[in-house]
Amino acid sequence: MAKVTLRDVAEAAGVSIATASWAVNDNRDVQITESTRRKVRRAADELGYHHNALARGLARGRSDIIGFISDGVATSPFAGQVIQGAQDEAWRNGKILLVVDTDGRKDVERRTFSFMFEHQVEGIIYSKWVHGSITPPDELGRMPSVLVNCYDERGRFPAVVPDEVQGGATATRLLLEAGHRRIAFVNDAAPSPASVGRLAGYKAALARFDVDFDPSLVLSVTADQEGGYGAAAQVLATGATGVFCHNDRTALGAYHALAARGLSVPGDVSIVGFDDQTILEQMFSPRLTTFQLPLAQLGRLAVDTLLDGTKGSDRLPVTCSLVPRQSVSPAKVLL
Repeated sequence: MAKVTLRDVAEAAGVSIATASWAVNDNRDVQITESTRRKVRRAADELGYHHNALARGLARGRSDIIGFISDGVATSPFAGQVIQGAQDEAWRNGKILLVVDTDGRKDVERRTFSFMFEHQVEGIIYSKWVHGSITPPDELGRMPSVLVNCYDERGRFPAVVPDEVQGGATATRLLLEAGHRRIAFVNDAAPSPASVGRLAGYKAALARFDVDFDPSLVLSVTADQEGGYGAAAQVLATGATGVFCHNDRTALGAYHALAARGLSVPGDVSIVGFDDQTILEQMFSPRLTTFQLPLAQLGRLAVDTLLDGTKGSDRLPVTCSLVPRQSVSPAKVLL
């Protein structure tokens, strides 16, 4: 069957091709009576005409497409939730999310920008899968843009990021509220917004409970299972009864090291993790109390920020949520 063209619609409706185009593309900048608009659309429906999305975008000056460019978030463990949140919010606002994972390749990124400009995307969400400072590509300055899980030190774009300080403070406060006063923080040795922010939150929570900060209780390790395992001996040497771990992998290592010494969680040591890595959840016994990165919320807020036309350098922190399980118990009272 031959493809139905705009000319076919125009002839069936008894109007010019230009009028047919304006009607089917809902161009409100030209004067067309509602009766003509309805007549053209009825003819298009009856003929089974499907408009060209790019042509519709050109006619209306917008495409209803939001670009989402990342360097690997589409393949990271957390990616699906960020994209899902952005996609749901885009759809709720009548938009479509066009996602491209560049895998960190600059040539792919340049081609992606060209493609999105050609298709008149309404704006671009630019995301990194590791939270940190970036030098945004120059192309972002050509249209409304929002950064996700990263930020521009020069402050040219709004940035939607996890509230690392709040997360660190709330995790530490959870242990403080359970009566623990010797609380170790097993942190990532590599400087990052997560390691720096969570340490700041840890210190702030201690100060709020009038607990002096003890540098010997902060241990810097690789943020993985081996790092957590190796830190356990130092944690025990400090006399800590509570431990806040930089992430769930570090916490898993600490669990194993304590078990090897005949100690239990939370009977002997209470532990709080971070990231809520569901792939690890079944490896913890008892299950780990942790904090969830606001992944879906990052995606949703990025779309809202873009559509609201927010400009400037504001960092928009999103709260990290507690996932309470069984790894924290009240501190033992020594008689």
